[in-house]
Amino acid sequence: MSKYFAPSELIINEDGSCFHLHVRPEQLADNVILVGDPGRVETVAAHFDSRECEVSSREFHTITGTYKGKRITVQSTGIGCDNIDIVVNELDALANIDFETRTEKPEHRTLKIVRIGTCGGLQPYTPVGTFIASVKSIGFDGLLNYYAGRDKVCDLELEDAFKKHMEWNPQKGSPYVAVADEELINQVAGEDMVRGYTIACGGFYGPQGRELRIPLADPTQNEKVESFEYAGLKVCNFEMESSALAGLSALLGHRAMTCCMVIANRLIKEANTGYKNTIDTLIKKVLNRI
Repeated sequence: MSKYFAPSELIINEDGSCFHLHVRPEQLADNVILVGDPGRVETVAAHFDSRECEVSSREFHTITGTYKGKRITVQSTGIGCDNIDIVVNELDALANIDFETRTEKPEHRTLKIVRIGTCGGLQPYTPVGTFIASVKSIGFDGLLNYYAGRDKVCDLELEDAFKKHMEWNPQKGSPYVAVADEELINQVAGEDMVRGYTIACGGFYGPQGRELRIPLADPTQNEKVESFEYAGLKVCNFEMESSALAGLSALLGHRAMTCCMVIANRLIKEANTGYKNTIDTLIKKVLNRI
């Protein structure tokens, strides 16, 4: 018997759309591009050959259309892993739950999800403008720890090595290491993106080692992060969504990855606030390779 999802657990709007995104099942494509900024949805969709729908609700902006014969949905998430929790669960519900009967569909539909974001580089070889593909994401956010089966989709040995290296304070919660889809990484990253580990933080300031008026609990955090190495790879960047995306997608049976453009290098303390014009290069790469 198919699992039934009560109205309190799966909230469906009067127009048949999912609660937060306001997207209806027929409006979702199998290929999904996620962006943080609602305004960047139009930047991506500007390359589409045609459009079939556009929906906006809060920070969630959605356009579905076609690009070179591929049907693609571009969806904004807003900032943070908490928003990724909403977006990925509702995208999966649109794909794999019958909204009429509130039961799971008999055949699983797999989505291909690529997040295009911005990040802070952490290594000398990741200056401003570098494109980074997150092979594995170390989640400081703790989100995946609320879901059963998280160990099955995480690199537990890397988790242990990272916690030992960092002299991790358990008061901050347990970090997890979510693994991106390897086939999708190879398809999208190609030979011109740096591959490495990414840390997804639960905030932009303290969690990423930025100190304004409140002192940091661990002033040496970033130095330890920069020196960490495991299986020949280092932590290349900080961002705020990749761990939840990779982890939740794997648990739900979807293929997902994150690629980001470096807009600030924390090591050499440089930044580019005019990145919005240059990120279009990354957008076109993803559109052609997804």
